[in-house]
Amino acid sequence: MTRRWLAMALLTAWAWTVPASGQAPAPGLAIGRLQYGGGGDWYGNPTSLPNLARALSERTGLPVSRIEETRVSAMDENLYNLPIVYMNGHGTVRFTEAEASRLRRYLLDGGFLFADDNYGMDASFREEMKRIFPDRDLVEIPFDHSIYHAVYEFAKGPPKVHEHDGDPAQGLGIFDDGGRLMVFYTFQSDVGDGLEDPEVHNDPPEVREEALRMAINVIFYALTS
Repeated sequence: MTRRWLAMALLTAWAWTVPASGQAPAPGLAIGRLQYGGGGDWYGNPTSLPNLARALSERTGLPVSRIEETRVSAMDENLYNLPIVYMNGHGTVRFTEAEASRLRRYLLDGGFLFADDNYGMDASFREEMKRIFPDRDLVEIPFDHSIYHAVYEFAKGPPKVHEHDGDPAQGLGIFDDGGRLMVFYTFQSDVGDGLEDPEVHNDPPEVREEALRMAINVIFYALTS
């Protein structure tokens, strides 16, 4: 059931999508930006996903021309049409009991969550993951895991995009019973900021390139694992 659902979700994600303007449809990979309660800025980094879309199209051969950012909550009917959901922010993350239960089911059924801490959501994100998966730990991903080698090589894990407190970047995750990574969390890294337009944070080109490469790895892994 899980693999069949995932295959259908991928077909839906690569299907024709109709722009809100009513123009002719264009092929696009839809990644859901996950809305959450608690007051955190779940809508942050607005230019990051479009920039990632262009890179995916140009560099990986995936059948996409853009990522159509779809804002989705855990209770949205459209959740199961999305193989990947992305979340970031600087503030508190909170899910209702119903949202936590449905997000757990979605992930166990083959969905994937890419979470990126923009410095500020870490404590509440860990609490919510423990509520969603009380039987599973958020663990550091070993450097030999395929998510670090899917397209580009990251021998030491996620890149350090913004220094902040200077601690090393980490990639953490939660696995299903079959060993599939279903939650990937970048901490002390700030990948989402690195994906934004150059003038937003004035990051050097080489730093933005590392963030882009890491994000490409995550998406490619999620779609092919």
